[in-house]
Amino acid sequence: MTANANPPAIDAAELTARLSGLFANAPAGAVWMVGGSVRDAILGRPAHDIDLAVAGDAAAAGRAVANLLGGAVIPIAAHNVARVALPRIAPSGAAPSNEIALSGASPSGASPSNELDGAPPFLIDIAGYCGDIADDLRRRDFTVNAMAIPLDKWDCDARLDYLLDPCGGLGDLARHILRMTGDAVFCDDPARLLRGVRLAQQLGFRLEPSTARRIRQDAPLLEQVAPERVRDEFMLLLASDGARSMLEILDRLGLLCRIIPELEAARNCAQPRAHHYWDVLGHLLHCVEYAEAVTAGHRNNAIYTMAPWTAAADAHFAQYAGDGHTRRTVLKLAALLHDIAKPQTRARHADGRIRFLGHSEQGAEIVQARLAALRMSGSIRSLTAAMTLHHLRPAQLRAKDRMPTRRAIYRYYRDVGPAAIDTLYLSMADYLAARGPELEPELWANYAKMIAVILETGPALPQPQGAAPTLVNGNDLMDALQIPPGPQIGRLLEILREAEAVGAVASRDEALSLAARLLPDAAAAQ
Repeated sequence: MTANANPPAIDAAELTARLSGLFANAPAGAVWMVGGSVRDAILGRPAHDIDLAVAGDAAAAGRAVANLLGGAVIPIAAHNVARVALPRIAPSGAAPSNEIALSGASPSGASPSNELDGAPPFLIDIAGYCGDIADDLRRRDFTVNAMAIPLDKWDCDARLDYLLDPCGGLGDLARHILRMTGDAVFCDDPARLLRGVRLAQQLGFRLEPSTARRIRQDAPLLEQVAPERVRDEFMLLLASDGARSMLEILDRLGLLCRIIPELEAARNCAQPRAHHYWDVLGHLLHCVEYAEAVTAGHRNNAIYTMAPWTAAADAHFAQYAGDGHTRRTVLKLAALLHDIAKPQTRARHADGRIRFLGHSEQGAEIVQARLAALRMSGSIRSLTAAMTLHHLRPAQLRAKDRMPTRRAIYRYYRDVGPAAIDTLYLSMADYLAARGPELEPELWANYAKMIAVILETGPALPQPQGAAPTLVNGNDLMDALQIPPGPQIGRLLEILREAEAVGAVASRDEALSLAARLLPDAAAAQ
């Protein structure tokens, strides 16, 4: 599985050649390239992983592959299936990472110092089968995944002459159709309900009508799937471009609110007049679309290119945030969830206006709980909840027609912390989704300019998180003011950090003079 970034490629041709050597002594027809490997090769798509089918014990084959390639065997629940993960290695000359790509295992032969930070590993999936390989293929999910070529023929120029295609997958590839192999496909493995939507979008195919009807009919089976598998498929959907359309398909097929039940209340929950006519659910879905747009690197129309975009922003959103997914994917997750508490906080006040007081705070709590239920990593939960909690802050920084002050920007970065940049882009997506087709370009240009000022000013300010003022430290305060250690020292240092950041003090004497004036208030706060 891959996220929406492009980690360094692994030479799949070299890997398959080495695998052919490993299985050279296997009986004829005992080892096959199958599934996505065959499908993508026919379509001319780059290989993101390798799928093998072996006669007999997949676990033994997995251990042999891991030993050969220096990978790690990852336990998975399915019977007679093995998964081998190869770490993504940073290109020569790239900055080393302090973290390894595989959680809980350091593959033999891989140096943790040069693995790509957080990148998803390259996977080799091995499924064992008994009896006839054609029968095994008929039990797979979709016809385009139910084709096989003998591994020893894979590098042959005429390999398609050896193609085994019992379900007509080659014809469906030509027609750009995703068709289930049989009526029991989703009963056998309900995770395929999500995989079908994701694969259709990924390939640019359409769901064959009877397959779409079967997904809708079998949608309740999704509740039987382990949360980790739902998480993986759902995040891969969000990672792809065009995520809004996939979420709408999930909704039409009865799947979206089985993944995030809290979204059901957002359906038909009306917004105030300040918003376009979309209800809360519609707003959230369009916010995902706009989160993609404002992080697309100015590859969109003129409206979206008003959003500030630099090489630093590009690098920021390409970072892996957790679970092998980038900050760009997590931004889209936050876009989908940031107003999730609006239905329960909706109230019409005495002045007749509809407000959603407290929806940011309650939303952050809901996000933490829902993402924990989906077994999201702690880093993704924290980042998404922080964006939800603070998504209104950027719009509140501007005072009438004036740009935010350095003090306001300092406090924003201090309070929002590691989610500060992400929240600024969520704010732009939220702004666009609130106005929709009624967007006024001039007002949007001013809003985007404000965000650009915050992005330019914030990183240039002294970092508030855990940093000491450069002009004085705690010992200086205790010596000059004749005060003992205690909480008031911390309070004074934070005030001095802010004063230094906004230019209110520029020397040691000025900092100590300000501290002396503030000392009575700091002492009273104890």
